[in-house]
Amino acid sequence: MDKHMSQSTRIEVLEKLRRRYKTAGAEHKTKLIDQAVQLLGYHRKAAIRALHQAVVGSTKGPMVLSGRPVKYEPNLLLPWLRPIWQASDYACGRRLVAMLPEWIPAYEQHEKRMPEEVREKLLLASGRTLDRLLEPLRGQETGRSLTRPGTLLRQQIPIRGSLWEEGKAGWLEVDTVALCGGSVAGEFVWMVDGVDYATTWVEVRAMWGRGQAGTLAALQDIEANLPFSLLGLDSDNGGEFLNHHVLHWLQKRPRPVFMTRSRPYKKDDNAHVEQKNWTHVRQCFGYERHDNPELVEPMNRLVKGEYGQLLNYFHASLKLESKERVDGKIRRIYGAAQTPLTRVLASTEVTKATKERLLQHKARLNPFALKRAVTQSMKAISAMRRDRR
Repeated sequence: MDKHMSQSTRIEVLEKLRRRYKTAGAEHKTKLIDQAVQLLGYHRKAAIRALHQAVVGSTKGPMVLSGRPVKYEPNLLLPWLRPIWQASDYACGRRLVAMLPEWIPAYEQHEKRMPEEVREKLLLASGRTLDRLLEPLRGQETGRSLTRPGTLLRQQIPIRGSLWEEGKAGWLEVDTVALCGGSVAGEFVWMVDGVDYATTWVEVRAMWGRGQAGTLAALQDIEANLPFSLLGLDSDNGGEFLNHHVLHWLQKRPRPVFMTRSRPYKKDDNAHVEQKNWTHVRQCFGYERHDNPELVEPMNRLVKGEYGQLLNYFHASLKLESKERVDGKIRRIYGAAQTPLTRVLASTEVTKATKERLLQHKARLNPFALKRAVTQSMKAISAMRRDRR
């Protein structure tokens, strides 16, 4: 390309090549493309596109818009979809599809009535359509985690393998999350996070420090609030889990509970709870330092109350069903999005009385009222955290 060629000259050369290209034969078109590449510095495909454009001054009819007509107008749907999406903690499209049949009536009950056209289109929209509508509003953050190795019982506690019956409810992955504000000096609040592999039911507890006795008390409280029996417990190699207190509690009972651990430095072994560390702990409590022991009680009241109910009763999640290799790439196949409660109700390990109790409890709840209560509680917790002297 001639670097001394002015912009006006380039335009004139291109227009001349276009006029010749329009009536040239196949062989001559190839030569004209070569000239556009050589003179104007185009990539060959770009040269073809440029030569196919209409010649300036040519007479053409009015432009006709082709393609599928727009059915899901962002200007119409986003004002109604956005508050639901925000209340659902920014769920992805596939999860929203499963949640909207419950959340739209709850929104109309708690906020205001939705136009019939908007309601119909939101209920008919696919997950990908919802993702396209919400794409301009999305954002992401990054996180961090801490693990203090515990070696005392590592040889006695097996690495998780074939012990797990992964189709049954009651097999928990557990982990701790530090609300340390970036510094582990001194004492602060830790969160114990437990997720059931089969149903994705999650229980979270706050505790002061990360001592063995405090961790055991949090695990005991988690078990007491599970809608099914505890069958197995899987953790990382942290000393708060790999100790005699926890092991004695799990094994000295009429039906011992299996305890397993992940491989050292392999976070993927605890992928399910690592994911919940972000969606259930960090998205709510963030990364700020919580170094006031008085925070533990209101935080536990929140996670055992409105926050836990909102996540387990109304937030749908995806579960991986299988993997297959296609052309050298791993393709992951997910099942339909469901709430943890829906999976609990379908589980044969849960008693009929427990299922009826959960359904009756859910019937009295509204996700938008729960979300408002969570927001108010978090404001009070944040004020306590900031006002400590």
